[in-house]
Amino acid sequence: MTLDITGLGAIAAIGTSPEEIHDALCRSRSGLAPLRVFDQSKYRSHLAYEIDDRTEPGRDEPRRATRWLLHAVEQALTDAGLLDTAARYPVLVGTTHREQRSVELWWRGDAPVGFADLHFGTALRERFDVVNTFTFANACAASLYTLGLAADMIDNDMADTVVVAGTDSMTEATFGIFDRVQGGVPSEVRSFARQRHGMMMGEGAVAVVLRRAGHGTPSHARLRGVGMNCDAVHPTVPDAESVVRVVREAHSRAGVHPGDIDLVMLHGTGTVLNDRVEAGMLHEVFAGAKPMLTAIKSMTGHTLGGSGLLSLVMAVLSMRRGTVPPIHGLTDPMEEADGLDLVRDQARPAEVRTAQVDAFGLSGINAVAVLEAAP
Repeated sequence: MTLDITGLGAIAAIGTSPEEIHDALCRSRSGLAPLRVFDQSKYRSHLAYEIDDRTEPGRDEPRRATRWLLHAVEQALTDAGLLDTAARYPVLVGTTHREQRSVELWWRGDAPVGFADLHFGTALRERFDVVNTFTFANACAASLYTLGLAADMIDNDMADTVVVAGTDSMTEATFGIFDRVQGGVPSEVRSFARQRHGMMMGEGAVAVVLRRAGHGTPSHARLRGVGMNCDAVHPTVPDAESVVRVVREAHSRAGVHPGDIDLVMLHGTGTVLNDRVEAGMLHEVFAGAKPMLTAIKSMTGHTLGGSGLLSLVMAVLSMRRGTVPPIHGLTDPMEEADGLDLVRDQARPAEVRTAQVDAFGLSGINAVAVLEAAP
């Protein structure tokens, strides 16, 4: 399977387009800021990677995840030259929360929300006349799951072009859960650092246009394969064997060997167990090989359902621009990372021909994609 990625769109705490986000990552600029609308007195942590787009400071608004989704999808369709024919293409959306924050605001009486507003398909139909939409809630791996499903749709002649997207806004319920269950109070996402204290939430949306090869329009990169599994071994603890299996499945589907991979976009949540398991996978799978490693959550926060696809878009731009962003603030890597080629301190000029993108979610929902540079 080889499919073309012909359109890119994204918004996050550090930029409103893929290029702005990649520029910020390469400058090692973090989107971390004080919480803007939650009551800080209720929580130990008072920081997050939020998008600062609310009309009235200190007052939250509904349907922000939908707003960003439309923004990213429009960017991707425009980039691919397909905006005028958008109604023809299925849209697959990966998410963790959908519009849960809007429900929280409605429940409190802070904002009116109709049930139709909670379905991304309503807004996609109104903006783009799209009627063939699907939403998948697959935790942190959601958008790479949708990418794999989109690839299957094209491979099985169900479509020749699919829009793949991910979006999530922060919800107070989830923020509160992580604030209480994590052992420490993280001051930033410290991917692969010795002193890492946990995951911190971010916001954003991302979209790509995936097309059958040979359609005749320019390609940013090519998707070689996506591996997916769901082991359900534990609600929160990642299973090391399952993570290794999904990476090897992705390599097999892509027809590549570990030595072919130039860059790995790490899941890199900054949690004790996730980073340890991911490092163990790297030592096992890439024994004898040494790809470059980076993690964008150190600057965007964990953008949840869209995080895997956002890493993929940043991998595409790293290929096109010949520059790999660093892991922000990584001065003292964890012991398990000894011998790994972590991109630190500053962006690294590099030729990237093949990249791997990791997304490992709660309950063992895992997805890994393999890309190659456009010919």
